[in-house]
Amino acid sequence: MLILCMDGHQQLAESLARSLAADILPLESRHFPDGEHYFNLPADVAGQDVVVLCHLHQPNDKALGLLFMASHLKEMGAARVGLVAPYLAYMRQDIRFQPGECLTSKYFARLISEHFDYLVTIDPHLHRYHHLNEIYSIPTRTLHATAIIGEYLQQLGQQNPQQPLLIVGPDEESEQWASTVAEAAQCDHLVLRKTRSGDRDVAIHIPDVERYQQHLPVMVDDIISTGRTMLRTAEELQKQGLNAPLCIGVHAVFADGAEAEMRRGPIADIRTCNCIPHSTNQIDISYLMTPAILELILECESETQEYAL
Repeated sequence: MLILCMDGHQQLAESLARSLAADILPLESRHFPDGEHYFNLPADVAGQDVVVLCHLHQPNDKALGLLFMASHLKEMGAARVGLVAPYLAYMRQDIRFQPGECLTSKYFARLISEHFDYLVTIDPHLHRYHHLNEIYSIPTRTLHATAIIGEYLQQLGQQNPQQPLLIVGPDEESEQWASTVAEAAQCDHLVLRKTRSGDRDVAIHIPDVERYQQHLPVMVDDIISTGRTMLRTAEELQKQGLNAPLCIGVHAVFADGAEAEMRRGPIADIRTCNCIPHSTNQIDISYLMTPAILELILECESETQEYAL
């Protein structure tokens, strides 16, 4: 098995290679003066399973390179070419809110399905899709980071047993997410309740607030983009006498200035999974992805053998 890192995320590629007992392919990549891609893949890939690793944050330039490389790998004789995209782009436009709007999620899925044999991703923003197979025609695995985040937090709690952890959900919609992480971390959780007394007046209630004065609150979200929800929640926790929270994110998107704004607020620290390379990465996802990759390779191999018969 071979791994081709297309996004410069070498740390994750090396971790995944160790987990899969795979080799990392050398790749020469640059742009011509007019912006066109140039790739040179000097290794022999004939008959090999190639795992292409590429997070799709800021996807446009990456996506075209992926399509070129998938075609090149197959032309060079690779047995199977799979895409491991820890962060999957083009899931936002899944319905036409206005006449004439382009359903980019469907068209992007069609392009990936035409070029790759399978897809692995983590916590995609599905919105109105229930499963990726609604738009992708290749085998897919949608993985969830709650378990590895829970394991990370459990270890963190063991390092400082004098300050137990408390998973905090910012609103009622986060109940399932907060409870799942708390179960994996083996700690308590609570969900903030919002009470409206008018069009603009919203009071936030923290249940059993006195009980958790000595806890370390932990907020977990799938994407940290602007960070404003976490920041507002942290400010509310501070108002009601709780400690500054630890913020955990699966995907470190971070809009311009978002991290700095968060760190100026009442936040203890920010830590993320290494789906997208960022200075806050502390939770390794490679061991989460490994079983899914191996399962999909076997599934594709079985389908190929059945087709041959």
